[in-house]
Amino acid sequence: MTEPATALDAVLKSVTVKASPERAFEVFTRDHDTWWPRTHHIGKSPMTRNTIECFPGGRCYSSHEDGSECDWGKVLVWEPPTLLVLAWMITHEWGYNPDLTKASEVEVRFTPVEGGMTRVDLAHRYFERMGPGGSEMRTAVDRGWPKIMDMFAARVEGGDRG
Repeated sequence: MTEPATALDAVLKSVTVKASPERAFEVFTRDHDTWWPRTHHIGKSPMTRNTIECFPGGRCYSSHEDGSECDWGKVLVWEPPTLLVLAWMITHEWGYNPDLTKASEVEVRFTPVEGGMTRVDLAHRYFERMGPGGSEMRTAVDRGWPKIMDMFAARVEGGDRG
């Protein structure tokens, strides 16, 4: 009998930004390309654009200099301006897996706090769905999300790409 996969802890990151939940949600989703690092993609040539289609079931994909597009996820929950859940369909070997049952998830909550600010809480979870490589992916994104969230915060507060 096969033992069920052991749950791996979620990667949790938070940042508080000087913006309304509406603005923070807008920058995270519709303006995703304005702050996501160009080096973070799984395409075969340099990335020219990163897109989150802003509706339930929407694609998450990157466009590349060679004219190709590379899917990397799917919008699972779309509840502006408070909640976004994405299927992270990237393998631990940095490739695309179209099987949603093997995808980890990225949940992002946008909560208003005092002073017209918004706390953005990110939970990247369900790495065990990825099989043996899940632990490796968890370690990688645990290192990557802090810088990426800082880049998001800089952009949402009016700064340029970090």
